[in-house]
Amino acid sequence: MTDEGGAAGAAAPAAGVEPKTKSFAARAMGTGAWSVANFGVSQILRLASNLVLTRILSPDDFGLMALVSSFLIGLSMFSDMGLGPSIMQSKRGDDPAFLDTAWTIKVVRGFIIFGAAVIFAWPLALFYDAPAFAWVFPTAAISMVVGGFFPTRIDTAARHLRVGRLTMLELSNQLIGILITIVAALILRNVWALVWGNVLGAFVQLAMFHYMLPGHIDRFRMEKAARDEIVKFGKWIFFSTICGYLLFQGDRLVLGRVLTLDHLGIYNIGQFLATVPAVLGTAMSGRLFISVYREHPPGESAENRRTLMRVRAVFTLVLVLLAITLALIGPWLVNHLYDARYERAGGILVAIACIQMLLVIPLNYECAALAAGDSRGFFVLQSSRALVYFALVLVGAWLYGLTGMLAGQALAQLACYPVSVWLARRHQAWDPRHDLVMAALAVAGGCTALMMHRDVISAALLH
Repeated sequence: MTDEGGAAGAAAPAAGVEPKTKSFAARAMGTGAWSVANFGVSQILRLASNLVLTRILSPDDFGLMALVSSFLIGLSMFSDMGLGPSIMQSKRGDDPAFLDTAWTIKVVRGFIIFGAAVIFAWPLALFYDAPAFAWVFPTAAISMVVGGFFPTRIDTAARHLRVGRLTMLELSNQLIGILITIVAALILRNVWALVWGNVLGAFVQLAMFHYMLPGHIDRFRMEKAARDEIVKFGKWIFFSTICGYLLFQGDRLVLGRVLTLDHLGIYNIGQFLATVPAVLGTAMSGRLFISVYREHPPGESAENRRTLMRVRAVFTLVLVLLAITLALIGPWLVNHLYDARYERAGGILVAIACIQMLLVIPLNYECAALAAGDSRGFFVLQSSRALVYFALVLVGAWLYGLTGMLAGQALAQLACYPVSVWLARRHQAWDPRHDLVMAALAVAGGCTALMMHRDVISAALLH
């Protein structure tokens, strides 16, 4: 997810946990194992936190925080220059001047995000008819300022597939943040507990990353060559993340107008559980596949392609089976984990999990483009996805509410697949047999879950 000292930072191992003598394959396997462990423990902690907090706070509180989080993520993505991927793929990714420049840009960006949150807080509160949003939103944005100071050692560890210590720190940070939020909830009993848990948790993360993650010590510096390289690579990432925002947060923006905060909070619970496969896939792709594609480009040899085919098959099979399992047991899971106020989340979980089965199949193709420095191709993919996705979701929600929005999401996955194929073929990474087999498995599992739980889904969507 080495030693201290700036001058030695470039020569020191990025995360200092595994020795340099380990082969790339061994480090890749280690990174995959750490990523899965990180995700698994992280989701267990999130679920435990969710279960405790839903018994203290109301669905309205979760609905408001879901809206706030969506716009915070939006401001973050609208200002993203791809600093992490830039460090991971650049030949200068270990150069102190390059790292300092990237860190300086990130710090400035954090303050810009906070300023934008202050400016937009009141107009958005009026638009969504949620007065508390005007105060909650800018306060929560303090965490973005703190996040801007997170060290580049995090990205360097991922670049070299040395993430053992980083993973332990991330999980420790998450646990501390959860404990802070629960204590705040017991005291405040309202949405402010979620806000201050987020902000104070960010300060804890910054301290632990700074003092406990070895490697280069970042300093304020703006080297022209490094800045130009980051901007050249990042300009397409910037546009891509704007599109990505519509892809991953567009549903909440639309539903904020269609549903009450109470219903939005219930939707958020179902969505949280159902998107586990996509979140796991995205986390592993970012930490594992960019480096794998960089070191073993599929267009370089037949052996590279065979290796990637095997890795991708296992990767996707795990995600599809996980999505099928969630779709099959969704209502039972919600009924046993949450109280009666959240019962409708079970049907929502089933519907979204079925959509996730289609989403995860072409998930890591985009990493081939990022590993090759093809941020423009990645932008074409993301912009096409965003245009189709947001249009279908908006029209569906406008005409048929939550049911129409979910139908729009499913249609968007099918409509965007040809663009994923185009990008994969551009980097000789497309594997049609893989996609066909996984799609057949997903359709069989999804149809079974939808037929099994049709009454529960109808009750949740037509409420």
